[in-house]
Amino acid sequence: MNEKLLRNLVNRRSFLSAAGVAGAGIAVPRNAAAEAAAKPDPLITEVQDWQRHLGDGVDKRPYGSPSKFEKNVIRRDVSWLTASAESSVNFTPLHEMDGIITPSGLCFERHHGGIAEIDPAKHRLMINGLVEKPLVFTMDDIKRMPRTNRIYFLECAANSGMEWRGAQLNGCQFTHGMVHNVMYTGVPLKAILDEAGLRPNAKWLMLEGSDASGMNRSLPIEKALSDVLIAFGMNGEALRPEQGYPLRAVIPGWEGNLWVKWLRRIEVGDLPWQTREETSKYTDLLADGRSRKHTFIMDAKSVVTNPSPQAPLRFRGRNVLSGLAWSGRGPIKRVDVSVDGGRNWQTARIDGPVFDKSLTRFYVDFEWNGEELMVQSRAIDSTGYVQPSKDELRKIRGVNSIYHNNGIQTWLVHGNGDTENVELV
Repeated sequence: MNEKLLRNLVNRRSFLSAAGVAGAGIAVPRNAAAEAAAKPDPLITEVQDWQRHLGDGVDKRPYGSPSKFEKNVIRRDVSWLTASAESSVNFTPLHEMDGIITPSGLCFERHHGGIAEIDPAKHRLMINGLVEKPLVFTMDDIKRMPRTNRIYFLECAANSGMEWRGAQLNGCQFTHGMVHNVMYTGVPLKAILDEAGLRPNAKWLMLEGSDASGMNRSLPIEKALSDVLIAFGMNGEALRPEQGYPLRAVIPGWEGNLWVKWLRRIEVGDLPWQTREETSKYTDLLADGRSRKHTFIMDAKSVVTNPSPQAPLRFRGRNVLSGLAWSGRGPIKRVDVSVDGGRNWQTARIDGPVFDKSLTRFYVDFEWNGEELMVQSRAIDSTGYVQPSKDELRKIRGVNSIYHNNGIQTWLVHGNGDTENVELV
């Protein structure tokens, strides 16, 4: 063999062996090349345990679940928020997710009487009141009607409610995690009402659930006839029990309490029913003691999910800021991000599909060198509405409310990357 060629071959072999990537076709990162040359990485050069034996066959996991290494990606509750778990809430781990679709098993839960476990063969939906022909539908009846698929966010009116008086809960899962976004499959409510025939004086509906609390809410007829769905599916499968299986209402852009789960009855009337959940609850208590009711629409809102208290910055240099924005009035048109507490703003990059009344994902690619950051985001929707600061909201609403807090959230990123919920004063 030619001596020069042999010398080149030996040099190349020595480099690949020292770098621990012989025959692997893997490039060593420039900033790790020296270390890799000095000490090969056993995760590359040695056979790993999972390579030594066959894994489970296709018959071992008939319904798939996440990897065991993702065991911390779960809904979480705050036990002291409520007196019992049956009338409580757990929260979507927004900081652990990307894209816009919430996996069915991570959608937040809010119950008033615990989860109703209903046999779909025994479930009925009744339509009565100011209709020409009272009707009762089985699940089979509903599934034989023309159906549609739509992606919508669902947000509890109490989302961020603990923050009215100041920074409280240290994590976007807890400050903003009563929201999720899925594809619903169902039948337009208008089609069901058309079969029953509305009388001329029909102005309101009362939706009633089958759970132990008998959850019910009043709904204006105009909304019912526009975009409301009666859904039996989410994300391509049946509703989960905690999300209302086998049937629930989907009221796009409006507060989640209206989205009655385990739906059993729709009564048509000429006035709202003034139920508990729209009088003593789910009203906005103002500074002067008066209450606003029927504030159905969820206004434009956003939150930076990464970095956030549960997702601190851990690497200097290249990083990705990520977050979510949504509005009950229409699509998100723009999201601005500030890293200096609102002094300066830049337009974030919106990526992925942008739908009406849906979560929208935004990003900012940035370099971080250990400086302190005051991270904020503000959403602008298709109507031109700009997400307000918390101070702007408080000037109008005071601090006595629990519901409909869509103020700008601030995260303080410390020099070591740890992040906390703060208020600007």
